[in-house]
Amino acid sequence: MSFAGKYQLESQENFEPFMKAIGLPDDLIQKGKDIKSISEVEETGDDFKVTVTTGSKVLVNSFKVGQEADLETLTGEKVKAVVHRDGNKLKVSLKGIESVTELVDANTIVNTMTLGSIVYKRTSKRM
Repeated sequence: MSFAGKYQLESQENFEPFMKAIGLPDDLIQKGKDIKSISEVEETGDDFKVTVTTGSKVLVNSFKVGQEADLETLTGEKVKAVVHRDGNKLKVSLKGIESVTELVDANTIVNTMTLGSIVYKRTSKRM
């Protein structure tokens, strides 16, 4: 299955505790919690470009599966990381955050980010 497409956030769990844990300021957390972000995924073989638009904030990450890339975190920091593909899952570790993005069916992406004991889960549907 291909990840390529546009997805809109449908639901999220543990948004506030996770964002506090990664150091996002309270005003940004309050602004962001009710915004339905749009994720656009372009996939060409092992090359990916992921654009996430949340209100006026746009986060763009491009990477090739299995190769080191500069990725921007939720806090805007750039870190070097390697994204691995395991079937219909993309896995990456960014500064202690384990992120797994899974294509659960043709129209649903679930992104789970784990930091210590906090698990933040986002479910997005294809538009």
